[in-house]
Amino acid sequence: MTEPEDVRIVDIRESEEGKRLDAVLAGRLEGMTRSHVQKLIEEGHVCSDHQRKAVKNYRVKKDDRFRVTIPSPELLEVSPEEIPLEIVYEDEDLLVVNKPQGMVVHPAPGNETGTLVNALMFHCRGQLSSINGVIRPGIVHRIDKDTSGLLVVAKNDRAHAGLAEQFEVHSIQRIYCAVVYHNIRQDHGTVEGNIGRHPKDRKKMAVVPSDRGKRAVTHYRVMGRTGRFTAVECRLETGRTHQIRVHMAHIGHPLLGDPLYGPSRNPFGFRGQILHARDLGFLHPVSGQPLFFTSPLPEHFQKALELTGLSLEET
Repeated sequence: MTEPEDVRIVDIRESEEGKRLDAVLAGRLEGMTRSHVQKLIEEGHVCSDHQRKAVKNYRVKKDDRFRVTIPSPELLEVSPEEIPLEIVYEDEDLLVVNKPQGMVVHPAPGNETGTLVNALMFHCRGQLSSINGVIRPGIVHRIDKDTSGLLVVAKNDRAHAGLAEQFEVHSIQRIYCAVVYHNIRQDHGTVEGNIGRHPKDRKKMAVVPSDRGKRAVTHYRVMGRTGRFTAVECRLETGRTHQIRVHMAHIGHPLLGDPLYGPSRNPFGFRGQILHARDLGFLHPVSGQPLFFTSPLPEHFQKALELTGLSLEET
């Protein structure tokens, strides 16, 4: 069951002539990011007098008229669950959560319960943004099940749109800590390579040719090293699926415990990659206030440092 759809009419102005349709609509429709508009166009929710179905890169002309249908969110079928959450910050627009290793962010086949979304539904009493649909309410970005650390959640669509815009222009500050195999000789460096679906294994991502995938950039700094392992700090310039895991494996330093991109034999029996989203910084999407949060390294990460003999010293 859904509520009536929201239909908006956009008449193109002379000053907008020649601009891309997705850019124009993102500027005219309040609370909409360009990526959200592109999704509406791709799903056939935008049409005009002379186009049965609009395309996102269409160059608009003066007096073009577009009909934009914004589907109402379906009634949420995800069940609220009273699951403890470590909330680092909360106000009427958003909250920042410190997610533990092993928790799935949103429901999916095989993981319908016990997710962060189930916990958020209970904590927020359903007051979450609807932009990403019924399965991912409030979820602006995600981190993998076995990655721990900080995640920002939007309580309303205005906050969601403002946060999504910051992610889109890569102005969000995100720093992760990881333990990787082998000794990284240089103290710092940058991995740059487009990331797309692996050509042979659809469960994996991979560094792909420049005409495929999406641009991805990871900056790293060594925090400690032994002969067999290195502790690194990774700063994301972009945010692609499995980005740090793929990039570090690509340069010959897969993450310790990574079941997908690392060695098949796990020397310490870890149940997932040793990767922690430590720092998160952004502008509050409503007030504009700068916000910055840090999460201490969790117990399983500290255990990894102990077992590998790593100490986090400045290099």
